[in-house]
Amino acid sequence: MSDIRYIDDAEALAAFCNELRGVDWLALDTEFIREKTYYPRLCLVQIGTAETIACIDPLAIDDLTPLFALLNDPATLKVLHAAHQDLEIFHLLSGQVPTPIFDTQVAAAVLGQGEQIGYGKLVQNALGLELDKSHARTDWAQRPLDADQLNYAADDVRYLAQIYPQMRDTLTELGRLDWLDEDFAEISDSSRFVIDPDAMWRKIKGVQFLKGAQLAVLQVLAAWREHQAMEKDKPRRWILSDDVLIDLARRMPADEKGLAKIRGLEPRTVERHGQTLLKLIEEGRARPKGEWPELKLRDRLPPEQEPLADAAMAVLRQSALDTEISPGAIASRKDVEAVILGDTDNALLHGWRGKLAGRAIRAFLDGELKLATEGGRLTMKP
Repeated sequence: MSDIRYIDDAEALAAFCNELRGVDWLALDTEFIREKTYYPRLCLVQIGTAETIACIDPLAIDDLTPLFALLNDPATLKVLHAAHQDLEIFHLLSGQVPTPIFDTQVAAAVLGQGEQIGYGKLVQNALGLELDKSHARTDWAQRPLDADQLNYAADDVRYLAQIYPQMRDTLTELGRLDWLDEDFAEISDSSRFVIDPDAMWRKIKGVQFLKGAQLAVLQVLAAWREHQAMEKDKPRRWILSDDVLIDLARRMPADEKGLAKIRGLEPRTVERHGQTLLKLIEEGRARPKGEWPELKLRDRLPPEQEPLADAAMAVLRQSALDTEISPGAIASRKDVEAVILGDTDNALLHGWRGKLAGRAIRAFLDGELKLATEGGRLTMKP
């Protein structure tokens, strides 16, 4: 493979992207920072093929249009590992999610390498190489980047470009390549990256301990925090922590004296936003009952159905064993319990998961499949 190409001007970027136009696939990774911001700051884009590796400097190039055109080309497969954050960044910057994609972390699960294998372990398993970790905490916004930093960043696509053909061929031999189509389509669904401030209350730690009007207050406060974080480009916790939001929603203080009793709410925050917070609390509190948000908690199995779930899990584990895939990569116990409770939309019943285990579990629950032992192992028979 050739030396790393460092691209830091618009002309070189356009030429590189034109060179790669029409390639069947490319390996893709990013380096970014977001410790002190709401939005991730893209600092480097690495692209690799069987012939070339490039590190693109988005901090030095104002117009990334040629790059987005390459990544959004439906004729070129984009190969990533644990793709979510990389796709989030490109959606933020271009308004589109690169498609189609191939996520090697997801593919590794279908090849029996565990549920969420890290990139270093994947490289070790596939190529027998130990990745350099000396630059794991690099500030990628600093310039200039030295040769060691660029080489470290390039490793993320250098080995990905070697591993992908191996994975593709193995999946093809096993008849599992098309199993992943639905998973990859879901991962690259643009709706996953659209931020809805009014829905952020659901993600707040401790929400399950609130009810009624408290949830209405939390929804209003969480939406306000989200807008503030977006506008100021600061981490949510720098505006208000989850603990403070939960406490405000639980106690619903009516004046600044009440605000002063909220643990963790800084005096400077009260000085700056106190009146706004009180108005928001009152707004949430005044909402009619019919407009209170609902927290849908997972239905629990009645005690008499727990043994049924245990038996269904045995079907899942046996199916996983037969195909040398981790049971957790197929489904969790929560998924199995949801199916028992009547969830017909669960991923366990569809796609490759349904083919592998979901249909057998459904047949067992419907009395169309029985479990038995044969030769000291579990068997499933009509």
